[in-house]
Amino acid sequence: MNIIVPARLNEAKDTMILLDQTLLPVEKKFIEVSKLEDIWEAIKKLRVRGAPAIGVAAGFGIYLGVKDSKADRFQDFYEEFMVAKEYLASSRPTAVNLFWALDRIESRLIREKEKRIEEIKKCLLEESEEILRQDQDMCRAISEYGLSLLKPEMGLLTHCNAGGIATSGYGTALGPMYLGHEKGYNFKVYADETRPLLQGSRLTAWELNEAGIDVTVICDNMASVVMKEGRIDAILVGCDRVAANGDAANKIGTSGVAILAKEYNIPFYVLGPTSTIDMNTKTGDDIEIEQRDSKEIYNGFGRQTAPTEVKFYNPAFDVTDHKYITAIITEKGIIKPPFTENLAKLFE
Repeated sequence: MNIIVPARLNEAKDTMILLDQTLLPVEKKFIEVSKLEDIWEAIKKLRVRGAPAIGVAAGFGIYLGVKDSKADRFQDFYEEFMVAKEYLASSRPTAVNLFWALDRIESRLIREKEKRIEEIKKCLLEESEEILRQDQDMCRAISEYGLSLLKPEMGLLTHCNAGGIATSGYGTALGPMYLGHEKGYNFKVYADETRPLLQGSRLTAWELNEAGIDVTVICDNMASVVMKEGRIDAILVGCDRVAANGDAANKIGTSGVAILAKEYNIPFYVLGPTSTIDMNTKTGDDIEIEQRDSKEIYNGFGRQTAPTEVKFYNPAFDVTDHKYITAIITEKGIIKPPFTENLAKLFE
């Protein structure tokens, strides 16, 4: 299968190449960015999106942000690094991979503090490339663990987009679908439209169709119907942050799908890398939820669909209570309840 890497470095030009996901499915276009402000904008405006892909972009982004530094003392260079880090971290508050990647690059920086500044810069690039490589390995492992829970001919439902263009490989929630397709499982996939930004219809349906997978788009309010009709055998979603008790933040609307799945006795799986699990966040109540522009609701289709004089509420994510989650699938294995105990074991 041809893998689209949504964020990668062009070393020859010292730029980052991004798949501009705001243009899909109408146009498949790659853009090049090098300035820290442009990288911040690309993350904020969802040109690059998906928790793992944001982590990869953050790694390369922070490197590009400091590679031209003229500092010759470590302390001066470190101060410049921290300004750039805090700036990138302000782009989106919910996806923990953003902070995980930036913290990881900072840790490498501190470990190499005795080296010359130019050597430190090379180490930061090396660490960023390692984040990308590990993300690709992670996708494959999650896909294999996820597929082990599925059977041929199953009907699968997914919400938002957690595929190859949200990571650097097979994806997380879509990974088992890709792997199953390669093995002839003949899945029937239903993709929630995912209002207000339509990541399901614009992105998930686009990439599954590109791969030759049977995919049907439904509006978000049709999820209950397809479950009741017996079309859905399992639900697979990604995650932007998982709390220590197993509560999982994902694209707005995910929690409603999970509650419906419980009613219809359909397994609900959350798929994501261990870097998305935040053991410092005790429960989902502690997760900061990003609030986005009201225009995404009233003008999301290119034309006004509501009176602008009314109030709008536009949280980008919601939190699915752990009691609705059948299992959390990571690159290190399948985590089942009790999540508080079993997630802690994962990090021992």
